[in-house]
Amino acid sequence: MRTAQTHSPTKEKLLDAAQQLMLAKGFPATTVDEICETAGLTKGSFFHYFASKEQLGKEVLDRFYFSRQQMVEQGLFRKKSDPLQRVYGYVDRVIEMSKNPKLPRTCLLGHFTQELSDTHPEIRLLCAQHFAEWAATLKQDLDEAKAQHAPKAPFDTQSLAEYFLAVMQGSRILATAKQDAKVIEQNLQHLKRYVKSLFEK
Repeated sequence: MRTAQTHSPTKEKLLDAAQQLMLAKGFPATTVDEICETAGLTKGSFFHYFASKEQLGKEVLDRFYFSRQQMVEQGLFRKKSDPLQRVYGYVDRVIEMSKNPKLPRTCLLGHFTQELSDTHPEIRLLCAQHFAEWAATLKQDLDEAKAQHAPKAPFDTQSLAEYFLAVMQGSRILATAKQDAKVIEQNLQHLKRYVKSLFEK
């Protein structure tokens, strides 16, 4: 029975090492030995906190997702009373973060979805859950914006929220392939113009 502290410094070192390696190499190519070596810890320490590499992968994914969402939500746009301005501010915040050289250019959620959906069903379900949570966050502001600014408009806020995710994830992949972070800003500015056309504002 594991009695280790949930947020111990040792566990955080393992999670940090795993995230670094999995963003660079992917989940299948990253070994437990490499994670331990990068963290400067033994395999005994690893198995004290994680029953398997898959369990580690789930916890790394959770931590990555929630940290990125928290980072976005710390933007000043959250203080705006107009929900439509919050929608535009959300896009601006993601663009701002894409320019931060200290943040990874790739998304672990996107990585895991592409790599593991056919081989690790539990991780695929976790990816789907996080995408659904992400879309729900966007949908809340879109629902309020539609009710206030375009109540008779025919567009569906759920599919629009998922379109946001598709543009953001696709832009990251394209930016990585081209080694050009400007792609993210360009595509999100297109997204912003599209949303303005829907609201005619």
